[in-house]
Amino acid sequence: MGVKEAGRVADVTVLVTARPLEVAAGLVSEALQRVGAGARLGIPGGSALGVLRLVRESLAPELWSTLRLTWVDERLVPVSDAASNRGDAFHGGSLLKTQPVALELPLVLDGENAASAVARTTQRFAEDFGGALDVALLGLGEDGHVASLFPGHALLASQGVVAALQDSPKPPSGRVTLTLPVLARPGLERIIVALGSGKREALMRLMAGDETIPASRLGKVTVVTDQQLASKRETP
Repeated sequence: MGVKEAGRVADVTVLVTARPLEVAAGLVSEALQRVGAGARLGIPGGSALGVLRLVRESLAPELWSTLRLTWVDERLVPVSDAASNRGDAFHGGSLLKTQPVALELPLVLDGENAASAVARTTQRFAEDFGGALDVALLGLGEDGHVASLFPGHALLASQGVVAALQDSPKPPSGRVTLTLPVLARPGLERIIVALGSGKREALMRLMAGDETIPASRLGKVTVVTDQQLASKRETP
């Protein structure tokens, strides 16, 4: 697929490719296969749904059908709202509607307020996911945010599993998100997809270990991007 490793700095590996969704899907699929039946996967919205579709195509049906899936963050909007991450996965003949997984945990249900959503998902995450994920697929914001964890926000210090914010710097302002203790847990396989030239600065800050951006506080990550950085060597 013409994949090149643009850098390996501390715990960050950056892979550059013209086919980032396919490469990311391959990494996610391999990670889920290593876990086996009952794997726990966290996904964002947006372009990551394209990755999930490719994962479904490559993953054995017996593994897909046992998958436990949740979102790394969600907006406090109805599922029918265009801003809903979960809504993207269920509209029309969408993937999770036609090919459901064993267990799907919404971070927000229609009619829930922030406190109710946090209480419900905290309990369900403990009971159904054992309080942890095996694999997390993440996006990267232009400011270096991941999930709904933004630079300089007080929520970065949260010690809970799920937290809510009403002052997101990106609209909509009301959101629910998994926290750093979950997303930075040792042993969690983290794959970040960073598409477009707007992500170059955040990528460079991540590779430099700039801990003012949340992405740098995750621990070991593999980043897949379509942005040409200073290439060092091709991957096998």
